[in-house]
Amino acid sequence: MEVPRYTLEICYQLRTMKSVDLIDDTGSERAVAQALVDLNRARPVLDKIANKWTVLILTVLCPKPSRFNEIKRRLDGLTHKALADALKRLERNGLVTRTVLPTQPVGVEYAITPLGGSLRQPFEQLCGWALVHGGELEKAQLAYDRAKDAT
Repeated sequence: MEVPRYTLEICYQLRTMKSVDLIDDTGSERAVAQALVDLNRARPVLDKIANKWTVLILTVLCPKPSRFNEIKRRLDGLTHKALADALKRLERNGLVTRTVLPTQPVGVEYAITPLGGSLRQPFEQLCGWALVHGGELEKAQLAYDRAKDAT
């Protein structure tokens, strides 16, 4: 089965067409219905990879395996518990491996799996987008807050 690819713009256009109820355009209605089915199928997967720390943890692990404290040091603001929980989730989902090292004291190293590595390009693009458009988001938030405070 071929998986359709949608851009955000197309999904937005489909949602817009649905919202104005273009009754005569049955092809668009079918496309909207299919897009919604696809989104419902994709959502559980996106929930697993698009949470608060996953993108950053996998970005740290992409270049080389790392120990727990090394990951924690590189991600300012991440608590011990939050990192431990995230690494367990990532291991359960097949995105990282956990290897106990034969050292004294015992060490643990985390590495990205091929499945996790397949997220590298989209995550790099997302991080690049964040760097390019972060200022615009900040300006929009400030404008929104000023307008809200004015009312």
